Amino acid sequence: MIKEITTQVKSTMSIFEARKDRLYGVLAEFSDPGDLYHAAEKVRDEGYRHFDVHSPFPIHGMDKAMGLGNSKVGYITLIGGLTGLATGILLQWWTGAVDYPLNISGKPFFAFEPSIPVIFELTILFAALGAVAGMFALNGLPRPYNPLFYSEKFHSVTDDGFFLHIAASDKKFEIIRTVEFLEGIGASYIEKIVDKSSED
Repeated sequence: MIKEITTQVKSTMSIFEARKDRLYGVLAEFSDPGDLYHAAEKVRDEGYRHFDVHSPFPIHGMDKAMGLGNSKVGYITLIGGLTGLATGILLQWWTGAVDYPLNISGKPFFAFEPSIPVIFELTILFAALGAVAGMFALNGLPRPYNPLFYSEKFHSVTDDGFFLHIAASDKKFEIIRTVEFLEGIGASYIEKIVDKSSED
């Protein structure tokens, strides 16, 4: 059960597991961004959940076409900001009123007004760190290895290639049926991807 949960969590970051026979999935190429966009819609409507698209530039509306929800990075940023706020208040209170109180002209040991710059800076700092850490974590980065890197055709994704990958870990995945489906929605090239990580 834990392995199943881990697989599901990884799939939200587009990190898919290969099958026992090392089949990682099927890679399909499409001729232009519009075709890739409509292919993603059809794959989503067909019921596939473990799939991803790759293109040399962002395609507007692709997240909706893939059926992805709103990003969770905003929530992580909010948590980071609130943590920074609490840390700033605690730091100013502790240093001014507890650890090293100084009586300066009868002023209170802890006053909120002069503490605002430190509190503000820590709020921004923790929010920024949370946003960056959340983005990396939710995207499964850094990720130095991906079985797709072994596809010669896939190298064009940084230039003029538009690809859609359906993972073998998807419950709906059947190699013959999936290939026929991709051919039917206009894929110009289809390649079976094998995970070569265990090969010497």
